Amino acid sequence: MADSAHVATPLRVLVSEGSSTSAREAITILGLSGHLIEVCDPSPYCLARFSRFVGKFHRCPGLRDDPAGFLGFVEELLSARHFDVLLPTHEQGFLFARVRQRLEDRVALALPSFASYRIAHSKAGFSRLLDQLGLPQPATRIVKSAGELRDAIRFPCVVKTSVGTASRGIWFVRDDGDLEGALQELSAQDLKVNGAFADEVLVQEFVAGATEKAQAVFCRGKLLGFHAYRQIAAGAGGGEAIKQSARRPEVRALLATIGEKLAWHGALSVDYVLPDDGATPLLIDCNPRLVEPMSAYLAGADLVGLLLRISKGETPAAAPEGREGVRTQLAMQALLGCASRGGTRRDIVRECWQLATGGEPYADNTEELTPVRLDWVSAVPLAMTAILLLVNPKLAVTLARRGFGAHLLNVGSVRLIESEDFPLA
Repeated sequence: MADSAHVATPLRVLVSEGSSTSAREAITILGLSGHLIEVCDPSPYCLARFSRFVGKFHRCPGLRDDPAGFLGFVEELLSARHFDVLLPTHEQGFLFARVRQRLEDRVALALPSFASYRIAHSKAGFSRLLDQLGLPQPATRIVKSAGELRDAIRFPCVVKTSVGTASRGIWFVRDDGDLEGALQELSAQDLKVNGAFADEVLVQEFVAGATEKAQAVFCRGKLLGFHAYRQIAAGAGGGEAIKQSARRPEVRALLATIGEKLAWHGALSVDYVLPDDGATPLLIDCNPRLVEPMSAYLAGADLVGLLLRISKGETPAAAPEGREGVRTQLAMQALLGCASRGGTRRDIVRECWQLATGGEPYADNTEELTPVRLDWVSAVPLAMTAILLLVNPKLAVTLARRGFGAHLLNVGSVRLIESEDFPLA
C-alpha cells in the first residue's frame, strides 16, 4: 500500500461524479490520506454515497442529458464553497477541458488542452494518433456506413463506436450472425441520423492474447507516475474481478510517447493486448483519466496523490512504480460476473462464502472497491448486490448497466459540448 499517512494540510476536493468504480476508489485513497471530500452526482444512490470519507453529497443535473446544466451546477458550487482541487474521475473531464481556462480561475485541476483531450477520448482519434506516431495497434479501419463496415469485416474482429466507455459500444464479431446483431444495435442507437454511423465506427482485427491496462500521470507532457495490471478473473461486462499488478516498461515507454506528443497534463490510461505469439504489446483503447486507481495504491504507487500535486501546480519528481504481483479484487464485480455467466443461487452463495473467508481464488487478495474494514459503509452496496442476485441472478445485467448512467457522455452530449453554440462564458 502507498504511504497513507495524513497530509500536513488536507485539501478540500470536489469529485465530479460518484457512480463509477474509479471515483469510488479515488475517494478511498483521498480519505485515507486525510483530504476533505465532497461529491456531485445525478444519482442519489451512487456508490460514493456509501463511504464514510464523503463529507457532503450534491445532487446535480446529468452530464449526458444536460451538460450545460451540469457545468452551471459545478460552477455555482465552486462559487458558494471553497475547494482546493476539482477532480474529474470520469468523462466530466471532456466538458471541463472545453472550459478549462474559466474553471482554472476558480479551482485547481489538471487537464490538457481540449484538442488533446478530444483525441484521447475518441477511439478513432486515438487510432489515428497511433498511426501518426508509428505505435503498435491491431489492424484498424474507420468506417462511416453499414456498407463500409461490411466491406471491412474479416472474421474474427472487434467493432467499436468511436464514443463509448465501460465496455459500451463494443462487439466481438466472429461470424455473420454476430455481424448482423452488431449492425442492428449500431443502427438502433439514438443519434437521429443513421444510428451510430452518424459518427465514426472502428473495425479492428481480433488479436488473441491477454488484455491488460496501464495508467499514468503526466505533468505538461512528462510522465511522472505509472502502473499496469492484468486481469486474473473477469467480472461483468468485461471488467476485472481480480487483478494483479505487473511491470510493463515497454508500455510505459509507449504511454510516455503519447503523453509527450499531446502535451498531456493529468491522468491518462490505456488498454493493450499482449499477443499470444509474444509480439509487441498492441494498444487498443485510451481513457483520459485514472481507471480504478486502488490497484496502484495497494501496490505502493499513489497516483491520485500525485495527480492532486500536479493539479495544485507543483512539478514533483517522478514517482517509483508499485510492486509487481500484488493481487486485488472487486467483490461486487466478482458476484456480478458469477451471475452474468449463468450462475445459480447456489453458485452465488458459494462465491459469497469464498469472498468472506478468503478462499480460492480470493486468497491473499486485497479488496479495492468496497474495503469494508477501512470504510464500513461500503458494505451496504456490496450486501445489496448479493441480496438482489440471490433473489434473481438474472438481475446481474441490469445491475451492471447502472454504471452507464447520466454521469457519462453519449454522442449527442459530446457534439453539444464541441459545438460553437455551447456556452463558454
